[in-house]
This record gives sequence, C-alpha cells and structure tokens, in this order.
Amino acid sequence: MKQVVLVLALAVAASALALAQGGKVEESIKALTEQGRQAALKGDVATIDKLTADDFIGIDPTGGTSTKAEALENFKSGKLKLEAIEISDMKVRVYGDTAVVNTTTNLKGHFGAIDISGQYRGVRVWVKRKGQWQSVSFQSTGVAPQP
Repeated sequence: MKQVVLVLALAVAASALALAQGGKVEESIKALTEQGRQAALKGDVATIDKLTADDFIGIDPTGGTSTKAEALENFKSGKLKLEAIEISDMKVRVYGDTAVVNTTTNLKGHFGAIDISGQYRGVRVWVKRKGQWQSVSFQSTGVAPQP
C-alpha cells in the first residue's frame, strides 16, 4: 500500500511540475511575441533575425508566401513599415518543443504604397531548437468588417 501511495504522490508531483513548466513556456512565448512586436515596430532587423528560424515560411492575407530572407529584406528596405500593432485574444498552446500562438491583431502600416491597416487573425508556430525558441511559420488572415 505504501508503494501505491508513493507512486501516486510521485505521479501528482510530476504532473504539477509538468504544468508549471508548461506555464513557464507559455510566459516565455508571450515574452518572445512581445519582443517580436516591438522589433517589428522599430524595424529592428537583428531581433527579427534572432527570433526567426532559417526555414521560416510566412503566409500573408493574400496567400503569398515569404522566406526569412524576404521578410528581413522587407524590413531592411523600409518596404514594410508598421506604425501600430495591438495584439489581443492571445492563446498559447504548448506541445513539447513546439508552441502554437493564435492572436487577433489590430495593425496600422504600409507595405510599399499599399495600406495594410486593419484587423487580422494570426497563427504563429514556435519551435525550440538547441535551447532557443524561434518562429518557423506565421499565417495572417484579414478579418472582414462586420455588417
């Protein structure tokens, strides 16, 4: 009987530890999301580079895709200029060394001469490699105005 109680106690402790670590990961991912938001507003290419995996693929609201190099070049050249990024409704789900983040974002900015201001829903996938979290994928979809 003592062994059963000990095994149950260890199982409960392990579950509590796993939940605590999941909470730490969720907070880390939220902090990284904020770092990325700040970097995008400032055009901080070095931070965006650090947070983005080399095999990153982005999908924009029109269905177009971009690589990490293309995304960085859009910031470097000034083609992508973001003036405001307000993130809400953030939900982080952690699956081991992968985290999926869903958000609603109110954006103000331009891509070249095109005004891209509006409300978007996005999903970003983070993967932990060699002890570092990086974004490997991002997709954004425009939210149609409600009648």
